[in-house]
Amino acid sequence: MKFSRLTLCFLTGHFISSTVFAVEIPSKQPPAFSVSGLEGWKTERFSGQTIYRIVSAGDQNVLAARTNISASGIGWEGEINLQDTPYLHWCWRVSNTYSDIDEKTKAGDDYPARVYAVAKTGRLPWQVQALNYVWASGQPKGADWPNAFTQRAHLLALQSGDLLKNQWIAETQNLVQDFQRYFDNPNPRVIALALMSDSDNAGGEAKAWYSDLVLSDTADHPGCPAVAPSDS
Repeated sequence: MKFSRLTLCFLTGHFISSTVFAVEIPSKQPPAFSVSGLEGWKTERFSGQTIYRIVSAGDQNVLAARTNISASGIGWEGEINLQDTPYLHWCWRVSNTYSDIDEKTKAGDDYPARVYAVAKTGRLPWQVQALNYVWASGQPKGADWPNAFTQRAHLLALQSGDLLKNQWIAETQNLVQDFQRYFDNPNPRVIALALMSDSDNAGGEAKAWYSDLVLSDTADHPGCPAVAPSDS
């Protein structure tokens, strides 16, 4: 039950400390890979070890992930001021997707790249809602579905398949609108962002790259790296 563990344990137990619930002043931004590397990001391992490291993409540093029958994620905890910065921007690219999996099943819960936003809905650890933005293998771009393990998580396929592999793709999501649409939550208290590349169920291998996760007050994307990562 990897996804259930990630959502209810990694994102609400081991990953998010009890001190986060006492935060009075919302954090402005998650740590930038391009500036501080992996500082400020925590790692949780579930099956094997996805390798995360900082590589260059021209004059910008980015996060590189390599999964080989493995599942581990990195996450940042900090309460976000969604009134001021409802938009989440990032860029990502993948080397490949997976064959013959059904992502709507427990056995198919694998993605070469995914980004999480987690909202707290109560004081208890399991009282959360998790949006999961994914680069899908089988489900088409634009599809969305509840997670096979828990109704507290919802998945959105922003990209799908290999057509755009090895290309930087810009993404912008309005977190307030998405929590309203998929959880009927008009005022989400987002307390964590996370990333994961995994392949332990599919039994495959993939690489993914992520630029900085940037929160802003505008839908205008700040832009993607201009060149391929150094390890691609």
